Amino acid sequence: MALAKINSAAIVGLSATLVDTEVDISNGLPGFLIVGLPDKSVEEAKERVKSAIRNSNVQFPNRKITVNLAPADIRKEGPAYDLPIAVGIMLASEQIYKPDSAVFFGELALDGNIRPINGAILFAAMAKEQRIKTIYLPAENALEASLIDSIEIIPVKNLKQLVAHLRREINIPPHPQTAVDPSLLEQAFATDMKDISGQEQAKRALEIAAAGRHNILMSGPPGSGKTMLAKALTTILPPLTVPEMLDVTKIYSVTGYLSNNSSLILQRPFRSPHHTASAVAITGGGNWPKPGEISLAHKGVLFLDELPEFTRQVLDVLRQPMEDKVVHISRANQNTTFPANFMLVAAQNPCPCGYFGDPQKSCTCSAGQIHNYQKKISGPMLDRIDLHIQVPRLSYDKLTTNPNAESSFKIRERIILAQRIQAERFATSPTTNNSEMNTEELKQFCALDETGHQLLRHAVDKMNLSGRAYSRTLKVARTIADLENENNIKPQHIAEALSYRLTDNEL
Repeated sequence: MALAKINSAAIVGLSATLVDTEVDISNGLPGFLIVGLPDKSVEEAKERVKSAIRNSNVQFPNRKITVNLAPADIRKEGPAYDLPIAVGIMLASEQIYKPDSAVFFGELALDGNIRPINGAILFAAMAKEQRIKTIYLPAENALEASLIDSIEIIPVKNLKQLVAHLRREINIPPHPQTAVDPSLLEQAFATDMKDISGQEQAKRALEIAAAGRHNILMSGPPGSGKTMLAKALTTILPPLTVPEMLDVTKIYSVTGYLSNNSSLILQRPFRSPHHTASAVAITGGGNWPKPGEISLAHKGVLFLDELPEFTRQVLDVLRQPMEDKVVHISRANQNTTFPANFMLVAAQNPCPCGYFGDPQKSCTCSAGQIHNYQKKISGPMLDRIDLHIQVPRLSYDKLTTNPNAESSFKIRERIILAQRIQAERFATSPTTNNSEMNTEELKQFCALDETGHQLLRHAVDKMNLSGRAYSRTLKVARTIADLENENNIKPQHIAEALSYRLTDNEL
């Protein structure tokens, strides 16, 4: 009997930290103790490991077993420690050979089968960073982990198979490296822009929003097409790049939202939480912070339908992530930062009944009800939304005829060209698109002629635009100019950008 050490890892935020699983088997009264700040699921590993070892035709030592998960100041949670603990016990009891430069993860069933875990891609990335050659993990997680190159992935189905492999009786072939197939990025869209009747102004606003990654608010009566327009937005966004796919996949892997049929997120996320969602569900958090909806919408779209129905607290906590593109979660025992670079697309009715201002159906709300409903969204929140558009009821003729509607692919071609211009513009800057420009970049890339200055000066005075609204108007104008492949912002670009701002009377 001896001391054994096996490599494992703990997930902290969206990264993994190496954990040493130390197993000591000594003389004394039989017992099984796990130390090193384990949570309840790790404590329960004792029963899973004991049964799995015995049901895999391996002897479980009837001695005093002490397992230490180091470093002890990092919280250990989840069932991924089952496999390294079991391997450590078998190694300490000299029933297997010591693996060379390897890391182990996996949940054990009582019969010895190895169940999948969350965060496999993070564990593989950590192994590569630590220059560990081999990673042993559940067979169901092998495809996900193989997205990280330069690591040997050993897929394990059950403990009996792993024991035979570590005794050098059999050889488990490593899983091949997974490469992204570009053909998977192209797909037929369930909702295409050409299938949406009318609403040309709304489609134009969505095109601008997609080109510059601007936030947008749609207001209109029920059934006017706001939700369909929001869902169609993802069809005109450029495809994810491979680094973006990996970033988004890590978030979905940690939260357990990866599909069993896919190990990689290929399309931009579209998240649509219900208005009853809590602030923690939206932004992330918990005693041990996990990503929320705004992180799940990273590099994609966060759609908030019935915006005024969300609580004031939820809407206000969105303000900082909308500016910084990250969310900081602070707890007494841990501070974590999650990515939150999302496009906010919001929809609302003009009043509680939904028909205020509708030319065909009378509104049944009182003036006070309308005022209170519209005031549910704070001024600072509205100030952070770049484009405000009306989505009116469609007439019968517009519903039944749609001769010149453009497809999503055609619109996306213009957006890709506009974003290519932005990529060249910000090649030496952390900024990636127009909506993220800082003050210096606004001065450099949004210079106006005298006519443009006069137009904006008049708008600031008449519309009572804040400094933030002024900056966002310039950014939208810059995006409109990029869509037209214009080097300079012209007065017509400013005029169109201003048409998407709400006046104080409309707030």
